[in-house]
Amino acid sequence: QVQLVESGGGLVQSGGSLRLSCAASGSILSINTITWYRQALGKQRELVAAITSGGNTNYADSVKGRFTISRDNAKKTAYLQMNSLNPEDTAVYYCTADEILFRDQASGVRGAYDYWGQGTQVTVSS
Repeated sequence: QVQLVESGGGLVQSGGSLRLSCAASGSILSINTITWYRQALGKQRELVAAITSGGNTNYADSVKGRFTISRDNAKKTAYLQMNSLNPEDTAVYYCTADEILFRDQASGVRGAYDYWGQGTQVTVSS
């Protein structure tokens, strides 16, 4: 099977930076679009940034110019570099993949769709 594991969250002061990682594990053949979402306490989940397998990116207006999404396909890892953080960025951040193709010993090549990690907490203090 496959897993997406986020890391890099923590507590940072306003104006600071964090780099989140989303590492995929398993016998992975390919990962399509990777998207970072966040959900603050009591608020709806929102899209933060997305990157296609070809490297095209998309950002929420609220993070443009401050956050950068990237990926290393060889390492099966995506990153979210977050700069100039402010308290409004406080949330649980999730990475997702819309399609992961992986090798299953019993079934050959399989697909996992709309796959989510467990999330990592980011807290920005004022």
